[in-house]
Amino acid sequence: MMDLQGVTVSEPERDMICHPAVGGIILFSRNFESWEQLCSLTADIRRLRQPPILIAVDHEGGRVQRFRQTFTELPPAGMLGQLYDQSPERAHRAAQLHGWLLAAELRAADIDISFAPVVDLDFGVSSVIGDRALHRRPEVVSELAQAWIGGMHEAGMKATAKHFPGHGGIAPDSHVTLPVDQRSLAELQHDDLIPFSHLIDLGLPAVMMAHVLYPQIDDQMGSFSSVWINDILRRQLNFNGVVFSDDLSMGATESLGSYAQRAAVALRAGCDMVLVCNHSKGAQQVIESLTDYHDAVAQLRLLNMHSPAAPSRQELVVSEQWQRAVQMAQQLNKTPELALDPDGLA
Repeated sequence: MMDLQGVTVSEPERDMICHPAVGGIILFSRNFESWEQLCSLTADIRRLRQPPILIAVDHEGGRVQRFRQTFTELPPAGMLGQLYDQSPERAHRAAQLHGWLLAAELRAADIDISFAPVVDLDFGVSSVIGDRALHRRPEVVSELAQAWIGGMHEAGMKATAKHFPGHGGIAPDSHVTLPVDQRSLAELQHDDLIPFSHLIDLGLPAVMMAHVLYPQIDDQMGSFSSVWINDILRRQLNFNGVVFSDDLSMGATESLGSYAQRAAVALRAGCDMVLVCNHSKGAQQVIESLTDYHDAVAQLRLLNMHSPAAPSRQELVVSEQWQRAVQMAQQLNKTPELALDPDGLA
């Protein structure tokens, strides 16, 4: 999965997208100018490949919302957790509407997936996670993420829980350096793995791995660890969905060598798709290194992430559910105390 530099597809990017090793495009704020431009961009990407490739975005709410103008301003996930502490019933309804609204607006622009929700725990130590996490307690995260994912699925979008096995327990930011979490597997099973296990039992479609090293379990960080992906995630937790790496251009991955080497290690470890963002030369290097790469099982898993046809934005914004969801988001952005009562969140 590669990114784009601007609001249109350049000629070199067209050539890269048409390469069989490319299976997806991830969009960022720099790729968004207006609703009309975004729809034109996704349509252009669709025309380049048959069968179509995945179009993705990181669009969670709060600090991580790539598209703002025309899109509803979504509250940070932590607001849902605060609401849960007041009223679990209201929080469940709000989380379901949050997931539905997020997905419905993106689907109206023909975007297949958002890498959401974050199911890391808020231990209060990780600034890069912070209020992106739903709650500190794994049971609460499990409940709210289940409701969030239910809303996404209702809108026709498959969810991706991240960052497996957990990024909330250490302070360093993997975008910059390699975080090292010294906890044992038993400790992680008691905390961080609980939401993943719960959601996998319910049929979770995808996970994104963490660029975090857990030396008590393996000497490779999550995205590059066969122990974490094959032994624990697939065999112990019985996960059958898609495994995405996190971005191979992040600082945590530098010790693994060139971009081609990083991709090779991640794929050998069990990732179905690797992401290369914000480094076009690195993306080109990975594409060229994968000319003869083929994994039929991974391709079948990835086909499951494509979304069905969705209502247009014109149809969406006149629906009663969209209006209720927008009202919920607006009130949560002010303060969770003003969240609607359960009847208002129907």
